[in-house]
Amino acid sequence: MKLIPMLIVLGLSLSLCNIAEKLKGSKNDNANSSSANSSSGKPDKSGLPTADKPEPTAAQSAAIAGGQSITWDQQGITWTVPGNWSKMSVDSKSFSWKSPGSSDAGFLIGSISPMGADFPTDISIKAMYDQAATRQKNGEVSSVRWLEIDGVRGVEFLETPPEHKDDPRRLQWQGYRKFAGQVQLINLILSSQGQHFDMHKDELFGILYSMKVVHE
Repeated sequence: MKLIPMLIVLGLSLSLCNIAEKLKGSKNDNANSSSANSSSGKPDKSGLPTADKPEPTAAQSAAIAGGQSITWDQQGITWTVPGNWSKMSVDSKSFSWKSPGSSDAGFLIGSISPMGADFPTDISIKAMYDQAATRQKNGEVSSVRWLEIDGVRGVEFLETPPEHKDDPRRLQWQGYRKFAGQVQLINLILSSQGQHFDMHKDELFGILYSMKVVHE
């Protein structure tokens, strides 16, 4: 189980590093945005590009068909996972389920980070997108896009296969919502060891796209 805290720490560090520097910039400074990698379209009222909506493939839908609905009760978030997945741990700030197996298992890991009421979510989410786009240029990420799930705009990216086959490969989605009087960052990591990722790929995407989120 040592893999779980490592995945959470790595995911959060990849998400939040350098955001402080990004927040120092002007809210209107979009000149260097990675629009070529964006879900194309005209900016919405926030000034950010329009986001895609989930369109699961037949294989992704089939991977979770007939599965179980699981709910993060403290946070009002629900997913559909295959029937043979099981709970690992759940509390108010973190959530983790997994498929059968040990080294070849797939994981769903969620975390919640409360922010201040005046936290600049649009600037922050753009910084996350730009960071993922930079990682894509560096060969660390294979795809990145704006993705809105159940009314919550976020950034989805998929890492490239790791250099070492037993290191994790992550599908990650991050987005901000208002819930229970708070501004919150939702951080989701769906992962497996690099050598086993393709075995889980359809179910990981299917789980992500099945998400339902309570938000204000």
